[in-house]
Formats: sequence, C-alpha cells, structure tokens
Amino acid sequence: MIRLAFALLALAVGAAALAIAVTAGGLPPLVAAHFGAGGRASGFMAREAYLGLMLALTILLPFAIVAALTWLPRIAPGAVNLPHRAHWLAPERRAATLDALAVFGCAFGGALAAFLLGVHLLVVAAHAAPAPRLDEPMFFALLGAFGATTALWVAALLRRFGV
Repeated sequence: MIRLAFALLALAVGAAALAIAVTAGGLPPLVAAHFGAGGRASGFMAREAYLGLMLALTILLPFAIVAALTWLPRIAPGAVNLPHRAHWLAPERRAATLDALAVFGCAFGGALAAFLLGVHLLVVAAHAAPAPRLDEPMFFALLGAFGATTALWVAALLRRFGV
C-alpha cells in the first residue's frame, strides 16, 4: 500500500509540474503573480521567476509534507502528535502506524499539488485579457474545495487513529 501511495504521489506531482511547465509558456514576460480585491493584479514577477516558484512549490511542498509524516516520526517519535500516541507507537503497532502516516502524507501531498496546479491555471486564465484579472469566484471555489479536502483528510486521520 505504501509503495502505491508513493507512486501515486510521484505521478500527481509530476503531472502537475509538467502541466505548469507546459502552460507557463503562454504567459507574458511579466506575470501578475499577486491579486487583490476584485481579482485585480497587484504584484508582478518575471515569467521565469514565476515558473521557478510555482514548480518549486508544487514539487517541494508535497514531498516536504510526506517527509514530515514519514521520517519525522521515525527519528523523533516524541514529536508525533497523535491521540493516544503511546498506544499507536507501541512496538506491535508502530510499523502499521508509520505506514499509515506515510499514506496520509502522500494523499495530502497529492491534494496540495492539485490545488497549486489549479491556482496556476487560474493565473494563466487571468492573463487571457490585456489587464490580468483573477476569477475570484473560481479561486474561492478552488480554495473551498481544498479546505473541504483538508477537513476530510483530518477527519480520516482522526478516525484512523481514534481509540
């Protein structure tokens, strides 16, 4: 199960990064990378810098989350914040607990990569007009979907580790 989770995460992150790289070529040399009220562009950066930032966030953040949920409990079990930590990290349950945390990390990392791709695609769409304008309703829908996904993820994590 854990190998499948890592493979799916790598696929999701790779697909998101590839989509960002392919679609960033259509952006102007100066990209609106920050938007204020009403979706108006309020901050700009060079296309190459924007692309580098988006790729770094899309690739590094999901893997940082996986690292935190996979390796941190192995090297610093005292840093694990689980309900009934002693129960879940007891020798007879430790391996299954660490594997489950890794799978949860992969799931959240994949959701984060998808969210960041969605944000990028909204930035690309904002540049379809001469004066870039972010589609705020779509952004808030995307943000709401990511928030709901995060809430479901937390609920599943608590359900898995409830006693």
